[in-house]
Amino acid sequence: PVLFRDDDDTFKILIATDIHLGYLEKDPVRGNDTFVTFNEILDHAQKKDVDFVLLGGDLFHENKPSRKTVHSCLESLRKYCMGDHPVQFEILSDQAVNFHCSKFPWVNYQDRNLNISIPIFSIHGNHDDPTGADALCALDILSCAGLLNHFGRSSSVEKIDISPILLRKGRTKIALYGLGAIPDERLYRMFVNKQVTMLRPKEDEDSWFNLFVIHQNRSKHGATNYIPEQFLDDFIDLVVWGHEHECKIAPFQNEQQRFYVSQPGSSVVTSLSPGEAVKKHIGLLHVKGKKMKMQKIALETVRTFHMEDIVLADHPDLFNPDNPKVTQAIQAFCMEKVELMLDSAERERLGNPRQPEKPLIRLRVDYTGGFEPFSVHRFSQKYMDRVANPKDIIHFFRHREQKEKNDSDLNFGKLVSRPASEGMTLRVEDLVKQYFQTAEKKVQLSLLTERGMGEAVQEFVDKEEKDAIEELVKFQLEKTQRFLKERHTDAEEEKIDEEVRKFRESRKKNAEEEDEEVREAMTRARAHRSEDDVLVAASSDEELMDTGMRGFGDSDDVLPSTLTRGRGRARGRARGARGQNSTARGSSRRGRGSTSQESATSSRTYKPVSVPAKNMSIMD
Repeated sequence: PVLFRDDDDTFKILIATDIHLGYLEKDPVRGNDTFVTFNEILDHAQKKDVDFVLLGGDLFHENKPSRKTVHSCLESLRKYCMGDHPVQFEILSDQAVNFHCSKFPWVNYQDRNLNISIPIFSIHGNHDDPTGADALCALDILSCAGLLNHFGRSSSVEKIDISPILLRKGRTKIALYGLGAIPDERLYRMFVNKQVTMLRPKEDEDSWFNLFVIHQNRSKHGATNYIPEQFLDDFIDLVVWGHEHECKIAPFQNEQQRFYVSQPGSSVVTSLSPGEAVKKHIGLLHVKGKKMKMQKIALETVRTFHMEDIVLADHPDLFNPDNPKVTQAIQAFCMEKVELMLDSAERERLGNPRQPEKPLIRLRVDYTGGFEPFSVHRFSQKYMDRVANPKDIIHFFRHREQKEKNDSDLNFGKLVSRPASEGMTLRVEDLVKQYFQTAEKKVQLSLLTERGMGEAVQEFVDKEEKDAIEELVKFQLEKTQRFLKERHTDAEEEKIDEEVRKFRESRKKNAEEEDEEVREAMTRARAHRSEDDVLVAASSDEELMDTGMRGFGDSDDVLPSTLTRGRGRARGRARGARGQNSTARGSSRRGRGSTSQESATSSRTYKPVSVPAKNMSIMD
């Protein structure tokens, strides 16, 4: 029976998370999957006549999405979300607080210069979170263009006050809370230290339907690498949980806190794991007064994904590891299984013409027990025209053997091949930590900490923050030097080593101080990158002017002897050298990057310091 009718008191909200626009965009088969499904989601919003769309983070897959991805996103938003259809709800809260990070701190449909028919409210995820010196993310571009309302940003790393967007439609009032993605360990610690506060309306606080959108680990990935539901306030009515890709969209009640949790899951398969094989849905949430109803909507344009496991040791009648032809028998058995999955995928597609033609197929083979894997490459050739992921149809793994006590080497192959890890993301900082935990004493860190180094490597890999590692090393080196100077340590190697070891251990114990160190180093890296960009742009402009003023024969002019770092030169060529003649490019390759005046002002250029051998200070 229909519990809710469309009336002036009922909110209709389309809910989706983890759309990951741009995932595998260069893949010839799967490249457009995310864009097609995003259009389907917005088409549902338009046809269902929703009041607004609520997104739970990771709209983009890359932190710096490509031009194609941004263009396709803008195209879809303009097509489906702009128009004359009136918006039926009003905002009662102070929008300058709700959208405090925007230059236009008001909801887009109230802007006189825009014609919005379907507002979209979104928090950021861990893939599209704010980075760089200005702490901007891809959602800020959409927000500035007036196509989306980015909320849930926290400007402080010491205390988080979550102020709700207060919405009213007729007699129904919703307090919409949002918290964009924050590193799980840090947020866990902030909850434990009572540094996260959810603000409530003063007037009739019990009459509001409290809706909270969050983008964090829900399942436990480590001691503090997730957010327990018990951390959240019990006055919440519904939590929309992003980041987890398995679709569990039907609201499930937390027995202790009494609120409901809906986990919409992703709208695209980004890893070939069991959680992703669950059918993908979005939700149509009806809210009237304090009552709600979630209607599941199956997505029809998602590429079908079939997965199966085989344990070779469970078939002793078929496979004997001592048989010389056992590998051929295993391969034939796997082909038979893949054919059955393809038949099943084809039957499923017959009832849905909008589904992509080639399915995703995954067969995980446990070859524990003395078996040998066959050539996956040759196997995949047979399915190039029938499967969307021919290169990784087969995944061989063995159960991890018990580690010997005297084995100090870290086997990265075993880490990667564990079947359980397929459902989880293997994190860079975890690998750094595990490496140093098991490495020999001679390659252990003696000045830096594993946690700090892991964070810096993650910034380098995930956010392309090219100065992150260098700045962390410099920052921790400077801090240690100051500590030694304050302690008036004698300039003897043994005493210095001992003081450095003590200082490092004290920093490791103080997690908050270490977090602060990493944040400070990352801020410096971003600031230096901004300075580099300005200097490189100026250098490129100057080169263009020089080549315009000089003839081709002037390329042997004396060049400044002070050089900038290679990264700046490469970036300068990429931006400014295209229109130059070959002579100018040649001079750029020989090292022309900045003038001596620039070198004096740039913090990225270092002069060699000669230190007398006698009377060396501790800083030396």
